[in-house]
Order: sequence, then C-alpha cells, then structure tokens
Amino acid sequence: MSIHRFRAGALTAVVLYVFAPAALHAQSAENVAVVINDNSEDSRNVGEHYARTRNLPASNVLRIQTSTDEVIQRGEYVLNIERSLSQAIRRSGLQDRLLYLVLTKGVPLRIAGSSGVGGTTSSVDSELTLLYRRMVGTPVPVDGRVDNPYFLGTRTVKEAKAFSHRDHDIYLVTRIDAFTVNQAMAIIDRAQMPSKEGRIVLDQLGAGGTGDQWMSQAAARLTELGHGPRVLLESTAQPARNEKAVLGYYSLGASDPQNQVRNVEMAFVPGSIAASLASFDARTFKQPPPNWRPTASADRSVWFEGSADALIGDLIASGISGVSGQVSEAYAFGAVRPEILFPAYLAGFNLAEAFYLATPTLSWQTIVIGDPLCAPFGRTPLSRDQLEEPVDESTGYPGAFARRRSAVVIAANRDVPEAAAQALMRAQGLLDREDKPGARRALEEVVTLAPRAAGPLVGLAQLEEELGEYEAAIGRYRLVVEAQPNHTIALNNLAYGLAVRLNMPAEALPFAQRAAKLAPLSGGVIDTLAWIHHLLGSNEVAAQLLAEAVRLEPRQAEIRLHAALVSMAINDAPRAARELDEALRLDRDLEKRDDVQRLRLQLRR
Repeated sequence: MSIHRFRAGALTAVVLYVFAPAALHAQSAENVAVVINDNSEDSRNVGEHYARTRNLPASNVLRIQTSTDEVIQRGEYVLNIERSLSQAIRRSGLQDRLLYLVLTKGVPLRIAGSSGVGGTTSSVDSELTLLYRRMVGTPVPVDGRVDNPYFLGTRTVKEAKAFSHRDHDIYLVTRIDAFTVNQAMAIIDRAQMPSKEGRIVLDQLGAGGTGDQWMSQAAARLTELGHGPRVLLESTAQPARNEKAVLGYYSLGASDPQNQVRNVEMAFVPGSIAASLASFDARTFKQPPPNWRPTASADRSVWFEGSADALIGDLIASGISGVSGQVSEAYAFGAVRPEILFPAYLAGFNLAEAFYLATPTLSWQTIVIGDPLCAPFGRTPLSRDQLEEPVDESTGYPGAFARRRSAVVIAANRDVPEAAAQALMRAQGLLDREDKPGARRALEEVVTLAPRAAGPLVGLAQLEEELGEYEAAIGRYRLVVEAQPNHTIALNNLAYGLAVRLNMPAEALPFAQRAAKLAPLSGGVIDTLAWIHHLLGSNEVAAQLLAEAVRLEPRQAEIRLHAALVSMAINDAPRAARELDEALRLDRDLEKRDDVQRLRLQLRR
C-alpha cells in the first residue's frame, strides 16, 4: 500500500505535457483559463457557462477540488489550489500562453493569516497572480505585499503596454462572483457586448483627502485624453446619483456618510467598471439581510460578516460588469487608482489589464470581478509571436518560462557544473512530457557530473520509485543520508521504502524517528513514523502519532485512512468509521483499495 510521504523539490510532480492547438489570434480565449472548484455546484455552473460563452479550449478549463468556504488556510491553499493549478498548467504547456486566470463563485476568497502591513492574510486571487513566478522557482515572501510589476505608477497611459509574459512573470487574475449564481452569470453575459457609451462618475467626499485627490487627477487625465465630456466629478459632499448611463464609477464607499447605502442608483451600461477607496468591501459574497445597511460604525451589532463597510456585491447586483474590492484591510497603498484605471480602459486595454495597471500591490487584499477579455474600446490584439517566445528545444518549455527557469536553476546550483544544471532543466522538461526513461537518463547525467549533489540524487530516487525500481531508489536515499545525515526527505523516504517496499520496519524505524525529530510539524513525516510503528505492532503509539498528524494536516486523505486503520487495530471502531468517512470525503478514489474494502467489512461486523 502507498502512504502519504513528505516530498519537496522541483522533481516531485510528474505531469503530462501537451501542446495546445494553434489559434488565429491572441489575447483571446486561448489566453484565458477558468478555474472551477468541482466541490462547488455554483463554481461548476458559473465556470462552465464562462467556458461555453468564451469558447475556451478544453485545456483551459482547470478543475480543482478544495474548500467551498470563503476563507482557506494557507497550507490547503498551497496544496489544493496553487499546486493543482501549477500541475494543470504545466500539463498542457500553458505557462506563457495563459495570461489571465478566472476564478469562479465557490472558489475561496481569502487566505487566513495575520493582519497588519506585514501580515500574511491575502486574497486567493492576489496570491495567484504570483503563480507563474512560483512555478519558475523565484522566491516569493508570504508576509506583506509584493510590488506589482505591471503597475503603471506615475507613467502615462501612452506608455502602458499590453500584458504578456515576455515582460512580466505574473498572471492577471479576475473572478466571476456575486451574491447569486444568476448575478455571476450576468457578469459574463454583459461582457460580451460592452458599450462604448456612458459617463465616468467620480464621487468625491469633498474634504480634499487622498481619494479626492486621485479622483481629481483622474478627471484631469481623462480630459487631457479627450474624454472630458463624459466625466462627472462630484466635488461636493453630496452624493452622485441617478446617472442614466454609467461606464465608470469611483467613490470612497461607506466612509462617505452620503454613500452608506446598498444602491447608489446608477444605471450601469454593459462593460461598466467600478472601484473605491475602501477596505473589506469584498470580504464576502454572502447575501446580507434586506434591512442591513453599510456604515462607518464601530458598533459590531450593525456589522455584516465582520465589517460595517459596503459590499461590491451590491454594485454587481446593480449591473456593474467589473469591480475591484478588498477582502481585508488594504490601506491606501493597496487601493486601485482611478487616475490609471479609467484612462487605461478607455484607451483600449481590456478589463484585466486596466485594473492591474492601476493596482500597486500583489499578494495582498485585492480581487477583481469581471471577464478579463471585456474591452469596449479594444485595440488590435497582439499576435502569438508578439506574445510568446519560441519553445526552448532542450527542455520543451515555453520560451519565456524556460529562460526564467533556467536562470533560477543555474543560480541555485552554483556548486555544480553548469552542464549539470542544464541537464537538470532537461530532466524537468522530460518529466513534464511524462518521458520517464528520458528524465532518468538526464538525471543520471546530472548525478555523474555532480555526484554529491543531494537534490538530483533525491529526484532520481523518486523517479526510480515511480518506475517501480525500489531497491535502486533506496540505495540512492542511503547515499544522500550518508552525505547529509539531516536530509529530511531522504530520511523519510528511505524509512518508507525499507518498511513498506522491503518489509524491514525495524531497520526503517531509526530513519523515521530522525526525520520526525527534524520536521515535527510535518504531518506527512509523522504519518510515516506512525505507520512504521503500526507495522511493528505498536498500535497505541501509532494511534497517538496519527492523532498529531491529523491535527497538523487534517485534509490529507492518506493520513486520515491510516488513522482509520490503526483505530480499528486498537478496537476503536467509532473513530475508525469517522476517519474512514473523512478520508473518502477527501479522496473518493480510495474506495477502490483493498485495505479500504477490508476495513469496511470489519466495521460491519
């Protein structure tokens, strides 16, 4: 039987590489991927509607299985969202071709974490903008914000460029979400025939603060670009109301006493966009009760879902086609800038480009609602040759991705010959194309050129495990442990191989104990140690260890299954049943396993 093992490094995932079919144009459906959470019916309905409406290639419909809650823990985000999407993108060779990721209702909104300017809380959407960078292998901090390389800043809109991976190592991430599925689907439908008509309404507080200054700059820039007649700058304390055709809207949200309302009474045209200088306005897409109203009050009794602030869901319900919001406190430095957003949109940039040109920070609190391809004033799209560099022949990776990844691999392997680093890149490319024999040959070349490099040795051992050559893999792990006695992955996988593959749990135990001492917070490592104790007949010890492993990684199906099996071994049938149910909820494929069937029979007695 297989068990959950602790693995890390670039050569741990084996995925299939498939070239996408050629298309006649770019910045279109082939550049967009929709992300569907298969655990959510809402996500399936919205995502499949978007895929049909935009006629996305099958390779661009990315399915994940994760929590349907609005808040997700970072570990689960990494495992079930970030890693799943990375594998799917690599599987189809879409690293460079994809420019836009579209999340759907039912995909979590916020990653739980600490607050403050250096906090670890962020929106799922903003964190996913850095998926490309993480796939390359560039270190990305978890705490605080990351500067957006696409942010226009003080440059003029004439200096802005269409987004591509030739220049930028990020994705532009938007979301199709709303209070209801029907409202979310309406966002998709409104984007198909966006209007070029409508006013840009800039609703100042009238106090001369930061937001008012940005809106004044926006009005000035739009006027300079020839859009003066369509600008409405409400500069008094009175709210802007009852505009009949609105293409753009910006306000200070509920911090403006005159805007503490659910409906701002604007007739938004198809393709209209909005933003505000507010925090917490994208904290939830749960429907508030009819009598709730946003305020600036500190009285928690009048709050909804953790804040008194307005909700962008109300703008969506009123007919907006695109809007940004913040899932938590973003501070002024994280706000979407109106003096960039509206000039960029009217200059022909699509919805995603306009919002991200105006967004200073990533790995922060912002989400952007809307179809990224919505572009009322769309310009001539770039060709595929303009967007993408030629595929790198030695690795099979898309050109820009290969160039960046190669630089990272060489920099991380300064202690080995450059030829070894290049062979390692080649091995990774072959693994992505599921050419395991070819990858093995490339890794053997790496090991020959750099015999003491632990990473390639571990990668080769893992590949040999995939090929069923367990004794060879165990021999490699032994070499790593001899050279680096505290190499946690090698210790853990050596213990697993000895105990399960070679039926030598007594010899495996000291290696598993060392690994667990080095990684006491890894549920996978503790799971390995627990299972070895089970194989040795020490089921009480195994049960205690598995309780800790479950606590550390509660959504790991394999760990839950082991807890069920060991619970049954100590005659705790109720816990065995609970753990088995949870394991199967997390991974239905476990149902096919012989040990699961035997456990079911035991539980029926």
